[in-house]
Amino acid sequence: MRQLRRFSDGYDGQVAGWARTADEVALLCGREEYPFPAELLGSWRKIDPDIQSYLFFNGDRAIGYGEVWLDADEDEVELARIIIDPALRGQGIGAELVRALLTPALAAGHPDIFLRVRPDNAVAIRTYLAVGFVDVSQQEMDEWNAGQPLAYRWMRYPVG
Repeated sequence: MRQLRRFSDGYDGQVAGWARTADEVALLCGREEYPFPAELLGSWRKIDPDIQSYLFFNGDRAIGYGEVWLDADEDEVELARIIIDPALRGQGIGAELVRALLTPALAAGHPDIFLRVRPDNAVAIRTYLAVGFVDVSQQEMDEWNAGQPLAYRWMRYPVG
């Protein structure tokens, strides 16, 4: 049975190991280094009460990771840093994980749920579309990408 659980210590190295290339490290933590920078282990997950880190389990095996970022000031939630064990990719687990992350995201009670994705990450984009995310307007995308290290594709989950 697959289940979402709050992140517990001891899994940092395993999750970091799922990033098999410099590009995958960048997707996970924003740093384009491979292997995953050892100095980031234990600190790459921001210890912040507004960032909820989750592991997705199949029985006792961790198979995915994702974060729910709460922003009371903006009255919104962002899903972030979603990654699946590479041995299990292509089996629909990413969509299951995103659906599972929507439970705490919706429970937060904010009217907007967003995520950002690199525009060249076609697999992730297909996953998010399949779960029900839609692109934000071009005007919002342009505004939100101002000052970002790259032009992300921003997507919104229709709440309500």
